[in-house]
Amino acid sequence: MQIVRLADRESFITADGSGIRELEHPSWTEARNQSLAEATVEPGGETAEHYHPRAEEIYHFTAGTGRMRLGGEEAEIRAGDCVVIPPGTAHKLWNTGSDPLVLLCCCAPAYSHDDTVLTGG
Repeated sequence: MQIVRLADRESFITADGSGIRELEHPSWTEARNQSLAEATVEPGGETAEHYHPRAEEIYHFTAGTGRMRLGGEEAEIRAGDCVVIPPGTAHKLWNTGSDPLVLLCCCAPAYSHDDTVLTGG
């Protein structure tokens, strides 16, 4: 059994500008078809709008408040919310609160910088 502890994982910046700590990824765990990471957007921060041609994503927000754009829609989001992002759909996050906006992000297939297209929006 492989146990990955979030506290032991190093953060890195993804192509969209968010800081993430990967919990599972096929390149280094027993996962084969997906990845799971905790992402953080600091107060006043935002991600670059982007899409993933191949990956479907699920965002589950665990802390903070913000706004999300998904395709042509925008909505307020907060801890406890969950959003499915279909492949090819542009999306962006803003942290509108005073605390970090934290989410778990599941990608299938697994996250790859090569599967991230920045839209400039």
